[in-house]
Amino acid sequence: MSKVTSRTLRHYDEIGLLRPATVAVSGLRYYERDQLLRLQQILVLRDLGLSLEAISTIVNEDGDQVEQLRRHHRWLTEERDRFDRLARTVAATIEQMEGGETVRPEELFENFDAEKQARYEAELVDRYGEGVTAHIEESKRKMSGWTKADVTRIQEQWNKVGPRLIELIDEDAAADDARVLDAIDGHYRWVCNFWTPNREAYTGLGQLYVGHPGFKANYDAQDPRLAEFMRDAMAAYARARL
Repeated sequence: MSKVTSRTLRHYDEIGLLRPATVAVSGLRYYERDQLLRLQQILVLRDLGLSLEAISTIVNEDGDQVEQLRRHHRWLTEERDRFDRLARTVAATIEQMEGGETVRPEELFENFDAEKQARYEAELVDRYGEGVTAHIEESKRKMSGWTKADVTRIQEQWNKVGPRLIELIDEDAAADDARVLDAIDGHYRWVCNFWTPNREAYTGLGQLYVGHPGFKANYDAQDPRLAEFMRDAMAAYARARL
Protein backbone atom coordinates (compact mmCIF):
# COMPACT_ATOMS: atom_id res chain seq x y z
CA MET A 1 0.00 0.00 0.00
CA SER A 2 2.79 2.41 0.86
CA LYS A 3 4.98 1.40 -2.14
CA VAL A 4 7.88 0.98 0.31
CA THR A 5 10.08 -1.96 -0.65
CA SER A 6 10.83 -4.84 1.70
CA ARG A 7 14.51 -3.91 1.43
CA THR A 8 13.76 -0.43 2.75
CA LEU A 9 11.60 -1.83 5.56
CA ARG A 10 14.43 -4.12 6.60
CA HIS A 11 16.81 -1.17 6.58
CA TYR A 12 14.42 0.87 8.74
CA ASP A 13 14.23 -2.06 11.15
CA GLU A 14 18.02 -2.41 11.30
CA ILE A 15 18.52 1.26 12.21
CA GLY A 16 15.68 1.28 14.73
CA LEU A 17 13.50 3.65 12.75
CA LEU A 18 10.51 1.36 12.20
CA ARG A 19 10.20 -1.93 14.05
CA PRO A 20 7.50 -4.43 13.03
CA ALA A 21 4.79 -5.22 15.55
CA THR A 22 5.85 -8.85 15.55
CA VAL A 23 8.17 -11.14 13.62
CA ALA A 24 7.13 -14.71 12.82
CA VAL A 25 9.43 -17.67 13.33
CA SER A 26 9.75 -17.73 9.53
CA GLY A 27 11.07 -14.16 9.61
CA LEU A 28 7.92 -12.60 8.16
CA ARG A 29 7.34 -9.12 9.57
CA TYR A 30 3.86 -8.00 10.68
CA TYR A 31 2.86 -4.32 10.81
CA GLU A 32 -0.19 -3.04 12.67
CA ARG A 33 -1.93 0.33 12.75
CA ASP A 34 0.65 2.01 15.02
CA GLN A 35 3.45 1.01 12.68
CA LEU A 36 1.50 2.20 9.63
CA LEU A 37 0.97 5.61 11.25
CA ARG A 38 4.68 5.78 12.06
CA LEU A 39 5.55 4.83 8.48
CA GLN A 40 3.32 7.60 7.17
CA GLN A 41 5.14 10.05 9.42
CA ILE A 42 8.52 8.81 8.15
CA LEU A 43 7.46 9.14 4.51
CA VAL A 44 6.17 12.66 5.07
CA LEU A 45 9.49 13.70 6.58
CA ARG A 46 11.44 11.96 3.80
CA ASP A 47 9.43 13.89 1.23
CA LEU A 48 10.34 17.08 3.07
CA GLY A 49 14.01 16.24 2.47
CA LEU A 50 15.06 15.33 6.02
CA SER A 51 17.84 12.82 6.60
CA LEU A 52 17.05 9.49 8.23
CA GLU A 53 19.01 10.60 11.30
CA ALA A 54 16.86 13.71 11.66
CA ILE A 55 13.68 11.70 11.06
CA SER A 56 14.67 9.22 13.77
CA THR A 57 15.09 12.07 16.26
CA ILE A 58 11.67 13.48 15.41
CA VAL A 59 9.62 10.28 15.38
CA ASN A 60 11.23 9.00 18.59
CA GLU A 61 10.58 12.16 20.58
CA ASP A 62 7.94 12.01 23.29
CA GLY A 63 4.97 14.22 22.60
CA ASP A 64 1.42 14.58 21.36
CA GLN A 65 1.09 12.66 18.09
CA VAL A 66 -1.73 14.92 16.91
CA GLU A 67 0.45 17.99 17.48
CA GLN A 68 3.26 16.31 15.55
CA LEU A 69 0.86 15.73 12.65
CA ARG A 70 -0.24 19.37 12.80
CA ARG A 71 3.40 20.43 12.56
CA HIS A 72 3.96 18.12 9.63
CA HIS A 73 0.85 19.50 7.96
CA ARG A 74 2.24 23.01 8.29
CA TRP A 75 5.54 21.89 6.74
CA LEU A 76 3.66 20.26 3.85
CA THR A 77 1.62 23.36 3.08
CA GLU A 78 4.78 25.48 3.21
CA GLU A 79 6.52 23.05 0.83
CA ARG A 80 3.46 23.08 -1.44
CA ASP A 81 3.69 26.85 -1.70
CA ARG A 82 7.43 26.65 -2.36
CA PHE A 83 6.98 24.08 -5.13
CA ASP A 84 4.22 26.19 -6.65
CA ARG A 85 6.70 29.05 -6.92
CA LEU A 86 9.36 26.77 -8.41
CA ALA A 87 6.84 25.34 -10.87
CA ARG A 88 6.02 28.84 -12.09
CA THR A 89 9.72 29.50 -12.64
CA VAL A 90 10.16 26.30 -14.66
CA ALA A 91 6.97 26.98 -16.66
CA ALA A 92 8.27 30.43 -17.56
CA THR A 93 11.58 28.90 -18.68
CA ILE A 94 9.75 26.37 -20.89
CA GLU A 95 7.66 29.13 -22.42
CA GLN A 96 10.74 31.20 -23.20
CA MET A 97 12.64 28.20 -24.61
CA GLU A 98 9.76 27.25 -26.89
CA GLY A 99 9.50 30.83 -28.03
CA GLY A 100 13.21 30.96 -28.83
CA GLU A 101 13.89 33.75 -26.36
CA THR A 102 17.05 34.02 -24.30
CA VAL A 103 16.63 33.09 -20.67
CA ARG A 104 18.47 35.51 -18.42
CA PRO A 105 20.63 33.78 -15.75
CA GLU A 106 18.70 35.34 -12.89
CA GLU A 107 15.44 34.00 -14.34
CA LEU A 108 16.74 30.44 -14.27
CA PHE A 109 17.04 30.63 -10.50
CA GLU A 110 14.07 32.82 -9.66
CA ASN A 111 12.21 31.59 -6.54
CA PHE A 112 15.12 29.42 -5.41
CA ASP A 113 16.22 29.92 -1.81
CA ALA A 114 19.12 32.36 -2.08
CA GLU A 115 19.51 32.50 1.69
CA LYS A 116 19.92 28.72 1.87
CA GLN A 117 22.54 28.86 -0.89
CA ALA A 118 24.41 31.56 1.01
CA ARG A 119 24.33 29.42 4.16
CA TYR A 120 25.72 26.44 2.25
CA GLU A 121 28.55 28.56 0.90
CA ALA A 122 29.36 29.91 4.37
CA GLU A 123 29.35 26.37 5.81
CA LEU A 124 31.71 25.16 3.10
CA VAL A 125 34.15 27.98 3.82
CA ASP A 126 33.89 27.34 7.56
CA ARG A 127 34.47 23.60 7.09
CA TYR A 128 37.20 23.64 4.43
CA GLY A 129 38.75 27.08 4.71
CA GLU A 130 39.06 30.09 2.45
CA GLY A 131 40.44 27.95 -0.37
CA VAL A 132 36.87 26.86 -1.09
CA THR A 133 35.96 30.43 -2.05
CA ALA A 134 37.84 30.10 -5.34
CA HIS A 135 35.74 27.04 -6.26
CA ILE A 136 32.51 28.86 -5.38
CA GLU A 137 33.48 31.82 -7.54
CA GLU A 138 34.52 29.49 -10.39
CA SER A 139 31.10 27.86 -10.21
CA LYS A 140 29.31 31.19 -10.36
CA ARG A 141 31.40 32.32 -13.33
CA LYS A 142 30.60 29.15 -15.26
CA MET A 143 26.89 29.33 -14.48
CA SER A 144 26.67 32.94 -15.60
CA GLY A 145 27.63 31.84 -19.12
CA TRP A 146 25.15 28.96 -19.40
CA THR A 147 22.77 28.80 -22.35
CA LYS A 148 19.35 27.16 -22.42
CA ALA A 149 20.94 24.09 -24.01
CA ASP A 150 23.52 23.96 -21.19
CA VAL A 151 20.79 23.93 -18.55
CA THR A 152 18.96 21.06 -20.26
CA ARG A 153 22.16 19.06 -20.79
CA ILE A 154 23.34 19.49 -17.20
CA GLN A 155 19.96 18.50 -15.79
CA GLU A 156 19.92 15.38 -17.97
CA GLN A 157 23.42 14.48 -16.73
CA TRP A 158 22.29 14.77 -13.13
CA ASN A 159 19.10 12.74 -13.67
CA LYS A 160 21.15 9.73 -14.80
CA VAL A 161 23.52 9.54 -11.83
CA GLY A 162 21.34 8.36 -8.93
CA PRO A 163 19.22 5.73 -10.71
CA ARG A 164 22.28 4.04 -12.25
CA LEU A 165 24.11 3.88 -8.92
CA ILE A 166 21.02 2.48 -7.18
CA GLU A 167 20.88 -0.26 -9.82
CA LEU A 168 24.48 -1.15 -9.03
CA ILE A 169 23.83 -1.09 -5.28
CA ASP A 170 20.96 -3.55 -5.82
CA GLU A 171 23.41 -5.76 -7.71
CA ASP A 172 25.80 -5.65 -4.71
CA ALA A 173 28.51 -4.04 -6.82
CA ALA A 174 31.61 -2.93 -4.90
CA ALA A 175 32.50 0.75 -4.75
CA ASP A 176 35.57 0.17 -6.90
CA ASP A 177 33.77 -2.01 -9.48
CA ALA A 178 34.53 -0.82 -13.02
CA ARG A 179 30.81 -0.31 -13.68
CA VAL A 180 30.54 1.88 -10.60
CA LEU A 181 33.57 3.92 -11.63
CA ASP A 182 32.01 4.45 -15.07
CA ALA A 183 28.79 5.64 -13.41
CA ILE A 184 30.72 7.94 -11.07
CA ASP A 185 32.54 9.33 -14.10
CA GLY A 186 29.19 10.76 -15.15
CA HIS A 187 28.89 12.45 -11.76
CA TYR A 188 32.44 13.80 -11.97
CA ARG A 189 31.73 15.29 -15.39
CA TRP A 190 28.53 16.80 -14.00
CA VAL A 191 30.48 18.43 -11.15
CA CYS A 192 32.96 19.80 -13.72
CA ASN A 193 30.13 21.90 -15.14
CA PHE A 194 30.50 23.95 -11.95
CA TRP A 195 34.15 23.49 -10.90
CA THR A 196 36.95 21.02 -11.53
CA PRO A 197 37.95 19.03 -8.42
CA ASN A 198 41.27 17.24 -8.08
CA ARG A 199 41.70 13.89 -6.33
CA GLU A 200 41.64 15.33 -2.82
CA ALA A 201 38.78 17.72 -3.48
CA TYR A 202 36.58 15.10 -5.14
CA THR A 203 37.15 12.70 -2.23
CA GLY A 204 36.23 15.50 0.18
CA LEU A 205 33.06 16.22 -1.79
CA GLY A 206 31.97 12.62 -1.30
CA GLN A 207 32.55 12.95 2.43
CA LEU A 208 30.49 16.14 2.42
CA TYR A 209 27.55 14.29 0.86
CA VAL A 210 27.41 12.11 3.98
CA GLY A 211 28.48 14.64 6.60
CA HIS A 212 26.21 17.54 5.65
CA PRO A 213 22.52 17.02 6.56
CA GLY A 214 21.25 19.00 3.58
CA PHE A 215 23.27 17.11 1.00
CA LYS A 216 22.64 13.73 2.63
CA ALA A 217 18.90 14.35 2.68
CA ASN A 218 18.94 14.87 -1.09
CA TYR A 219 20.51 11.45 -1.60
CA ASP A 220 18.44 9.76 1.13
CA ALA A 221 15.36 10.89 -0.76
CA GLN A 222 16.47 8.68 -3.66
CA ASP A 223 17.72 5.74 -1.59
CA PRO A 224 18.92 5.57 2.05
CA ARG A 225 22.07 3.71 0.91
CA LEU A 226 23.06 6.15 -1.80
CA ALA A 227 25.02 8.84 0.07
CA GLU A 228 27.42 6.40 1.73
CA PHE A 229 27.85 4.42 -1.48
CA MET A 230 28.62 7.59 -3.43
CA ARG A 231 31.21 8.63 -0.84
CA ASP A 232 33.02 5.31 -1.16
CA ALA A 233 32.68 5.22 -4.95
CA MET A 234 33.90 8.79 -5.35
CA ALA A 235 36.96 7.99 -3.23
CA ALA A 236 37.63 4.90 -5.38
CA TYR A 237 37.19 6.95 -8.56
CA ALA A 238 39.58 9.62 -7.26
CA ARG A 239 42.24 7.00 -6.51
CA ALA A 240 41.83 5.25 -9.84
CA ARG A 241 41.24 8.07 -12.31
CA LEU A 242 42.29 11.42 -10.88
